[in-house]
Amino acid sequence: MDYRPRLSSRYKEAIKHLTKPERKILIIGDLHCPFEHPDYFDHCLKAYDLFGCNQVIFIGDILDAHASSRWESNPDGYSPQNELELAIQHVEKWNKAFPVADVVIGNHDRIVMRKAFTGAIPSVWIKSYNEVLGTNWNWVNRVEYDNVQYIHGEGSTARTRAKNDMQSTVQGHRHTEMETVHMFGKEHIWSMQTGCGIDATTYAMAYAKDYKKPALGCGIVLGGKIAFNYPML
Repeated sequence: MDYRPRLSSRYKEAIKHLTKPERKILIIGDLHCPFEHPDYFDHCLKAYDLFGCNQVIFIGDILDAHASSRWESNPDGYSPQNELELAIQHVEKWNKAFPVADVVIGNHDRIVMRKAFTGAIPSVWIKSYNEVLGTNWNWVNRVEYDNVQYIHGEGSTARTRAKNDMQSTVQGHRHTEMETVHMFGKEHIWSMQTGCGIDATTYAMAYAKDYKKPALGCGIVLGGKIAFNYPML
């Protein structure tokens, strides 16, 4: 089945007055497969169609790797193998919908790699993300288009990173934050926290159950100049 949406002529006309950029990017928030929200996939498809996107960036944490984490795992949860097998199944539909995409590697994506490094396992023994997940995506630590940098975002907010680097910045990582902030000085730069696509009711997200709700949504960047969030209601 082809999950890729088609842009209707109605929405082409609706966004024509905004801008005519060659690059219209959909930024998909943290998924934490297999613990993503069941409605998030359809939300991202709708956003891709609605805003006439022609490019996709996953902002990181495609995987959760709860069972492999250095933190205590739920003893009633999946084993590392079962969790990975289920995550691969969940990733498959994203791969079918968006076979060409950049993936900014998140801290949860690195969990198994870090364990291998700690265990002194040479990289030649380790499969790539694409080999494990059956994708053909471009996995990177950082990517830049139209003078906008896309990072996962450990260590600071998108706003702080944009100020420090004096460059428009998109990041994920912070599940409870979704905003786009414009800053004006000698130059105009902006920052975006994309929101996320996690399911807060799953046991893997229990560490945050007594805190803020996740900000469910994705981001849109048109030509590197127009940027906004698209929340999932």
